[in-house]
Amino acid sequence: MRPGPIWPVTLECGDLILRPIRYRDKKEWTQVRGRNSEWLAPWEASNPAPGGALPDYRQMVRSLKIQAAQGTALPFLITERTPRLAAPVIVGQLTVSSIVWGSAMMATLGYWVDQARAGHGIAPTAVAMATDHCFQALGLHRMEINIRPENGPSLRVVEKLGFRDEGYRPRFLHINGEWADHRSFALTADEVPEGLLAPWLASRP
Repeated sequence: MRPGPIWPVTLECGDLILRPIRYRDKKEWTQVRGRNSEWLAPWEASNPAPGGALPDYRQMVRSLKIQAAQGTALPFLITERTPRLAAPVIVGQLTVSSIVWGSAMMATLGYWVDQARAGHGIAPTAVAMATDHCFQALGLHRMEINIRPENGPSLRVVEKLGFRDEGYRPRFLHINGEWADHRSFALTADEVPEGLLAPWLASRP
């Protein structure tokens, strides 16, 4: 059985904040996605239905909010405090999805980060924050991340955090207009009793 309401929640680590996605984030989110369209296109989920399209921003947020209310997703924006601005800016998105309670107690995690902020430790820090929350606060047992074999930056994220490579999944997800192979990585809570965030931060120069 799952616990009581699990959403909304905000997680913070230094200048990095994971917070719920909102309808009123549309303008900023659209700007960030627009300037990252080429950067993200090879890894973008697509609709396999003939002529199928992805939901627009409002439809996406509505669907994520419904899933969060049902206890099956945690739809975060990755935001960052900057010296020049009063409010943290959007630098990416992270969604814990397909949460299964009962005897499985598992979830899948996906994310993207603004190319302008790539290479600054944002992705591994955000993944560690979300995974620790799922293991320590929600009591989940397993976190899974599925990555295209060609996606070098994302492969480095799971390598840095110690996710276990569980093998190859042919034609696993529909990405950028075609069924694409993925590699599956996972961790269970008992493998990281101290969590991911503290060791990751300690390992950084």
